[in-house]
Amino acid sequence: MKGLVIKNTGYWYTVLTDDGATIDCKVKGNFRLKGIRSTNPVAVGDRVILNGNVNVNGNDGGRWITAIEDRKNYIIRKASNLSKQSSILAANVDQAMLIVTIKQPETSTTFIDRFLASAEAYRVPVILVFNKVDLLHDDPDALRYLDMIQALYDGIGYRCLAVSATEGTGLDQLHSMLQGKITLLSGNSGVGKSTLINAIVPTANLRTAQISDAHNQGMHTTTFSEMITIGGNGWLIDTPGIRGFGTFDIEPAELTSYFREIFQFSRDCRFSDCTHTHEPGCAVLSAVENHYIALSRYQSYLSMLEDKEEGKYRKPE
Repeated sequence: MKGLVIKNTGYWYTVLTDDGATIDCKVKGNFRLKGIRSTNPVAVGDRVILNGNVNVNGNDGGRWITAIEDRKNYIIRKASNLSKQSSILAANVDQAMLIVTIKQPETSTTFIDRFLASAEAYRVPVILVFNKVDLLHDDPDALRYLDMIQALYDGIGYRCLAVSATEGTGLDQLHSMLQGKITLLSGNSGVGKSTLINAIVPTANLRTAQISDAHNQGMHTTTFSEMITIGGNGWLIDTPGIRGFGTFDIEPAELTSYFREIFQFSRDCRFSDCTHTHEPGCAVLSAVENHYIALSRYQSYLSMLEDKEEGKYRKPE
């Protein structure tokens, strides 16, 4: 029996079978030993093969996931600051939407850039969705910053959309982008992901929470990953909010390729193995100095390069 994993609670997996049944399954213990060093070797969006068991009394002993079909793509992050394991956010997605906020909380450009680089590495197109724009109406500085950030990423080639889940701004356009696609929604805790999903799919009825006054950060309301159908013509993959984004399986020599504008200028570097940090004749450094590459993007590149050199992000074994 084959099916699609539509929910992962960390212990149970809910599978929508090809004949339309919904079954709660577990993973065979030895499945985790097959070269996948991950906190969740099976991810939401995976196509899987199930095997049923019957106990000595003749009753259904439960279903087990025995294999994963080949993935089109996936997106992965470091499980925690000290962990050497990875966490697969989702598999077989058509696109990802990174939910970003300018205020309450502020999403850092470093977080955005790490997500984008990882998505580039795993061949996942990304749309940047700037939520909570209703909070900016009386804040000219914040509105200017929003315009600047959108111009930055739009100039690199990433589609940007400003929305307000509470006021309904931009939701029709957002809804049209989701039709017929499997879309991963991700973002920092507190960016209004659950509120946004409730606005798009009212039947989802996801739990929401207020921003922490003490730290201006969101509190986790989604505790597991789940696929939510959009009127039978698409899927949203809701994932727990994340505060940091570390990447796996990206070698220093490859990192340039995942920053689009840096890769473009790197073709004119004097040395083919240029790291774009100190070398003479580096076209990237020249582009940064002349403001053709945003300083924030270059600093994000350096931060990821330093992470690799310090061994913080290791390739899964």
